[in-house]
Amino acid sequence: MIIDRRTLLIGTAGGVAGLTIIPAFGQVPPLKKKDHYKVGFAQTESNNPWRLAQTASMKDEAAKRGAQLVYTDAASSAAKQVADVNSMIAQGVDFIFLPPREEKPLIPAVMNAKKAGIPVLLVDRNVDPSLAKPGVDFLAFIGSNFVLEGQRVADWTIEKTGGKGKIIELEGSVGASPANDRKKGFDDTIKAKAPDMVILASQSGDFARDKGRQVAETLLQAHPDATIVYAHNDEMALGAIAAIEAAGKVPGKDILVVSIDGEKDGVQAIVDGKLGCSCECNPRFGPAAFDILYKYANGDTIPPMIINPDRFFDASNAKEVLPTAF
Repeated sequence: MIIDRRTLLIGTAGGVAGLTIIPAFGQVPPLKKKDHYKVGFAQTESNNPWRLAQTASMKDEAAKRGAQLVYTDAASSAAKQVADVNSMIAQGVDFIFLPPREEKPLIPAVMNAKKAGIPVLLVDRNVDPSLAKPGVDFLAFIGSNFVLEGQRVADWTIEKTGGKGKIIELEGSVGASPANDRKKGFDDTIKAKAPDMVILASQSGDFARDKGRQVAETLLQAHPDATIVYAHNDEMALGAIAAIEAAGKVPGKDILVVSIDGEKDGVQAIVDGKLGCSCECNPRFGPAAFDILYKYANGDTIPPMIINPDRFFDASNAKEVLPTAF
């Protein structure tokens, strides 16, 4: 019986009962050099401009490269995203692009692909490094430095306020690497550099505008003395701006709002004076992600961590960069 690189750990194969097959590789599976590939893109959700821009970039690049794209949308469910990846494995894709919705629940998907002999590139979000390692269990991670994003926003906020203020924090999806790291970067910087600033409350708004508005309304009622809202993304920041206005206060004047992502509505809010700053997190992964696929197939060494350069937007440049925002 011929066993190819996609063969899984199985109990029965080719009609031979009780046969257990172990993959021959102990590291990232190889990728055969081909003119065209069948690739999977297991998107987390499609409920915000950032995700829509990322999906459009991946689809556009797949079309340019002549790749067959197997696209799925997990609809904000880590369990569905695991099932989506397993479906791609069953369909025999050559390569998988995966933005893991949460750090731990997506580990089985990564490992299943590895066992099936399919390389995985993590895009924009990472998995728990203690459970799966780049260059061993998956090819690499490409994305932003989320800790640095939080640090940059904290530094700007400290400078803007003179290191004084009472903060409400709107966190991203629980268990997601951007939420974990953006919180760490911001909170640690505030603690280290601005002892007169205090984080009054911190709660997840799930990276969503309406959920961010609801959480902001609740926290602002509980903490009417808050002077700063730090949101882990622009969608929640825009929700917070609506909540601030509904409370009869002026965003940008009574309460400073700061954020991350650099989406068009967020940059417009900076132009309008309602949002103080936003650290860019570029969603246009298509060209770089497919470049990595082809380089890997050509035998090039792929670094385990590939960090995207991100811009920083505030009143000094928001009007200028608005046309290029997603």
